[in-house]
Amino acid sequence: MVAPTAKLKTETSQELSSSVATPSIIAPSKPDQNDDEVLIEAGSVPVKPTQKDDEESEKPSQNGDDNDEDDIMISADDTNINTTTSSSSTSINNTTSGVTLDQDGRPKFSSVENSGERVKFDQRNVRVPPHRLTPLKETWVKIYEPLVNHLKLQVRMDLRKKEVQIRTCKKTTDPGAVQKGEDFLRAFMIGFDIDDAVALLRLNDLYTETFEVKDVKTLTGDHLSRAIGRIAGKDGKTKYAIENATRTRIVLANSKIHILGGFENVKIARETVVSLILGAPPGKIYGNLRIISSRLKERY
Repeated sequence: MVAPTAKLKTETSQELSSSVATPSIIAPSKPDQNDDEVLIEAGSVPVKPTQKDDEESEKPSQNGDDNDEDDIMISADDTNINTTTSSSSTSINNTTSGVTLDQDGRPKFSSVENSGERVKFDQRNVRVPPHRLTPLKETWVKIYEPLVNHLKLQVRMDLRKKEVQIRTCKKTTDPGAVQKGEDFLRAFMIGFDIDDAVALLRLNDLYTETFEVKDVKTLTGDHLSRAIGRIAGKDGKTKYAIENATRTRIVLANSKIHILGGFENVKIARETVVSLILGAPPGKIYGNLRIISSRLKERY
């Protein structure tokens, strides 16, 4: 009879142990209740958790990435705003710094002549060649008047050294006056007429170019004289046609050729003279000059 009682005791002990163990299994249900309370507080509406909510809760990493992307986009917008504000501030600074801009956005600076600053002292000497000494004496009045009245320079002729000297003075306002005066005198010395040389003082887009026949093609003797004859033409007809078509002035001094005019016009005249040196017939040159003159008339 002792054995059955022991068996009963063991069974009852197992039941008690099982009954004690059951609360440990049921205990994890409390955090679920806490989760429900958190959802209610966040949404302010009591909603029961569904299977979809569980699936979304199982994928927190994706939602976290989306939030990170949103944060990155906002920061990018912030940087764009910062750059636009900085660029606008710099543009405001540029406008307020005293520099004015034209329609193309390029800065416009005031003239140096009106700045009131004193021009530095400068002197230039221009040598007079022997064959231009007589024309210089004949047209001396026309030479010094534009230099003194227009450029406000001091001019003198040194007969012993055979050179013309120009320099600045207190009344000189243009810092480039000495350079303009030197260009004017050199143009007269190489053979240009005084009326054509004065244009260098009044216009800023003119300059002179000099080259020799041997720079284009090596010619000697009769070949050189025939090339110069092709450039000049009969009674200077070809040279005058080139000057009128290209709006330039040409001086032929032995094997040297001097051209006075604008940049584009000098380029066209030089190409025409080079083609004549290389042996192009004058008739073909006249045809090209007609086309060039018509284009220049349409342009201007």
